Amino acid sequence: MEFFMPMIPPTVTAQERAVRVVQGHPQFYDPPEVAEARRKLTAHLVRHRPERPYACGVRLVVKWCFPRGRHRDGTYRITRPDTDNLQKLLKDCMSRCGFWKDDALVCSEICEKFWADVPGIYVRIEEVEP
Repeated sequence: MEFFMPMIPPTVTAQERAVRVVQGHPQFYDPPEVAEARRKLTAHLVRHRPERPYACGVRLVVKWCFPRGRHRDGTYRITRPDTDNLQKLLKDCMSRCGFWKDDALVCSEICEKFWADVPGIYVRIEEVEP
């Protein structure tokens, strides 16, 4: 399966969780910017979820396409956010949308980030042999 979600990709990541102490116990929560990024990704992803969740190992290919500004179309983005942090938020949202039961099924990942004339997120999921 493959699809493209046209959008300006969020630049906040799952790593930006916040903590507060309630009755002496830490509670982690998403700041408003992270919660909004989750809502945005989930709203786009839900339209592409498979009929049945993947139950086998998968390869996840993701190309993050950020608005290019002064950069040339198709050149790699070598600034923050880090690809691993972008992927974590995306895979969490994909799990919530029912792409798979657990993102541990992602056994191979290819992730790239670019400056692009057409911003968005390209996703391809391929089943892998056991």
